[in-house]
Amino acid sequence: MNFYPLFDDLFEFMKTNQLAPWLDTLIPLLKQKLQDNPHGDLKRWQAAFDQLPDIQADHIHLNQSRVGASLNSALEEINQNNLEDGLKGLMPWRKGPFELFGTHIETEWRSDWKWDRIKEHISPLKNRIILDVGCGSGYHCWRMLDQAPQQVIGIDPNFLFLFQFEALKKYCGIKAPIHLLPVKMEDVPEKLGAFDTTFSMGVLYHRRSPIDHLIELRDTLVKGGELVLETLVCEGELGYTLMPEDRYAMMRNVWSIPTIPTMELWLRRAGFENISCVESNQTTLEEQHSTDWMQYQSLKDFLDPNDLNLTIEGYPAPKRATFIARKKY
Repeated sequence: MNFYPLFDDLFEFMKTNQLAPWLDTLIPLLKQKLQDNPHGDLKRWQAAFDQLPDIQADHIHLNQSRVGASLNSALEEINQNNLEDGLKGLMPWRKGPFELFGTHIETEWRSDWKWDRIKEHISPLKNRIILDVGCGSGYHCWRMLDQAPQQVIGIDPNFLFLFQFEALKKYCGIKAPIHLLPVKMEDVPEKLGAFDTTFSMGVLYHRRSPIDHLIELRDTLVKGGELVLETLVCEGELGYTLMPEDRYAMMRNVWSIPTIPTMELWLRRAGFENISCVESNQTTLEEQHSTDWMQYQSLKDFLDPNDLNLTIEGYPAPKRATFIARKKY
C-alpha cells in the first residue's frame, strides 16, 4: 500500500499546528511499516480492498447506530457481490456496526451502545483536534466526526483495522478530516500537548503500567484538554485493584482492574482534575457476541457457563466504566 495518498492531507494539516513535531518520526515510521517491512497478510487484505467497487454514496450516516453510506436506488448485482466479497475478505469485524449500501456488517461489539452511554457527557467536539487511542477499525472516530471537529486521528497498530477503516472512508468521505494511523501509543512523541480531546476506550487494562499510560494520555493533551477513558473496573474500596493470576476472560494481557475510587485516584495522581465516572455497566452477551462477520469465540465462551457473573477463571465478569477528566497542567 502506498501510504502517501492515505495521509498526505493529514500531513499538511499537521504542519500547521502543534502536531508538527510528530511528522519527523511519523513519516519514516509509516514508510517502514507499510512499504519496507509490510505485514504478512497485507497482500491478502489489499486484494480484498481492491475488490470493493467504486460507488459514490447519496447519503452518509454518521449519527446513527450503523455508520455507513447508502444510495437512493439498489446496487447492481455485480457491485453488490463485489462489495460483500471485499468486506468479507476483511473479516473479522470487531467494532461497529456498519452498513454500506444494504450490506449490514454485524460486528462482535455493539460499539454504538458504548457511544450512546457517553455521548451526552463529553464536551462538544466541534472544531477540536481529537486523538482516539486503540481505536480499532475506527467506529467511534466516525461518530466523533459527526460533530464537525477539525481533525480526528485514531491510532491502532493492527493493519487489518486500517483496511477496514479505509473501506469505510472510501464510501463515507475520502477527503474527510479523519485518519487511522497504524502506530502504537509509544510512537506518539512525549509531551506532544496537541489534542483537545483524547479518547482511550478499552486500553488501560492491557498496559503493564496503568499510571504510565495515564501520563502518556495526559501528555497528548493541551492544558485543560479532556480525557475520555473507558476501562474494566471491579467492585471494592479505594486502593483495591484486581490483578489476574494469569488470564482474565481468556485474555492474557489483562494486568490490572481497579475499583472506581482507585481509578479516580490514579487519574488525580497522573495530573488530572474535574474527574467523574459518568457510567458503568456489566458487559452483556447482547453487547459482545460472535456474528457472521466475527466467527471466533466471544464473551459467552469466556464466562462460567453455570454463572454468567463470573469469568471462566472464576473472576467477576467484565464490568466497564467511563471516566472524564481534564488535564491540570
